[in-house]
Amino acid sequence: MNNIVIRGGQVVTSEGVAAADIAIAGEKIELVATDISGPARMEIDATGLHIFPGVIDAHVHFNEPGRTEWEGIETGSKSVAAGGGTLFFDMPLNAHPPTLDAESFQLKRRAAEAASFVDFALWGGLTPSNLDRLEELAQCGVIGFKAFMCDSGIDDFPSIDERSLREGMKRAASLNLPVAVHAESESITARLKGEAIARDARAYLDSRPIAAELAAIGGAIELAGETGCQLHVVHVSCAAGVRLISEGRRANVNVTCETCPHYLTLTCEDVERLGGIAKCAPPLRSATERELLWDELLAQRIQTIGSDHSPSPSEMKQSSDFFKVWGGISGAQQLLPLILSRGNFPLISRVVSTNVAQIFRLPGKGRIAAGFDADLTLVKVNGEFEIKKEDLFYRHPQSPYIGRHVTARVERTFLRGQTIFRDGTIIGKAAGRLILRACFKTQETPALTLTCTLQRVPL
Repeated sequence: MNNIVIRGGQVVTSEGVAAADIAIAGEKIELVATDISGPARMEIDATGLHIFPGVIDAHVHFNEPGRTEWEGIETGSKSVAAGGGTLFFDMPLNAHPPTLDAESFQLKRRAAEAASFVDFALWGGLTPSNLDRLEELAQCGVIGFKAFMCDSGIDDFPSIDERSLREGMKRAASLNLPVAVHAESESITARLKGEAIARDARAYLDSRPIAAELAAIGGAIELAGETGCQLHVVHVSCAAGVRLISEGRRANVNVTCETCPHYLTLTCEDVERLGGIAKCAPPLRSATERELLWDELLAQRIQTIGSDHSPSPSEMKQSSDFFKVWGGISGAQQLLPLILSRGNFPLISRVVSTNVAQIFRLPGKGRIAAGFDADLTLVKVNGEFEIKKEDLFYRHPQSPYIGRHVTARVERTFLRGQTIFRDGTIIGKAAGRLILRACFKTQETPALTLTCTLQRVPL
């Protein structure tokens, strides 16, 4: 007898969309087939719904421990679940202390195990001050290392210089772990900020041009090629940046890139209209750039999409000096509904689930197939739904998407076979687990610690 059979849905995989039933036994998918027969303890009618693999959001800032008043793992993970997510990767900065060593990793791990409603992985930081701590972070099980090539805005997470980034990449490569970079040139952005006369939104936008992003992306790709490091460029905001990364891939550099829903949805005009809730870095670009970025996505040259959910209290989003406004967009809950608007569901399935699991080598995640974790999201895709403030699970229910209409709505989310979100309500209690890369080995088998073959991922 099957534990659960989901019947009548349109199953979305990276290969296509097809009517199929899904049988779940315990935490795993047992069978995906048309008209699964036999009894089940529970049958779920998914008629009229599309079933996607659970979203893996590889870029969130939940700020715990230390700055939980900004968000926190409980509220943040609930928002992920409500958006169809089943796994998030929490960034090392904005927490206090940031995740720069084993002690800070364990603080965050314990907090997440106690409070997360979805599975989680943790990024470790890469800064000039913790190069000698990368190995201990790897032993803890970080998913990779995150570095800022410009000012992070957080005093205890300094930006990285070229020498330290090169050395960090060498060490990351030896540990078979990727490095993710926030790619904006500090020399360009600092100079333009210093030259700015006005302190409004337009001046901020002008201080962070596409040229600053391209300079940093180019430098990171060069270092990745030199060191043999797996590189992941996060929140790419422009088509030229994607093309530069594609050139690196053709030159056999192991580099992938992420973009975010806000770059595919909003524009620089929204920053001037909405103010601080639409401020981020790199900043939102023009409508023309937004469409060019969509072109790159549809051409399959963007490998992943993450929310870059970076919340703050509302007072940090307000200042007469726009440069002092906290830069971060709250959007984890809207990641999937926002990007389903232009169809091509198999592509969306790849960039929010399958590719993420493949790039970061997550066993049993990211696919709707027998033997994989039963991480599923049931979505109504042919309606018109308003994003409302009262539906947000964030600690601070603010977002530039409030009032926007979308064509998709998450109806139900399963984590390892258990319903965690249904019809606008979080179900059950925190049950998230730390997810480790396939190559990770515990210290109980020291001869095999962190041994795996690092290969270029053909996406």
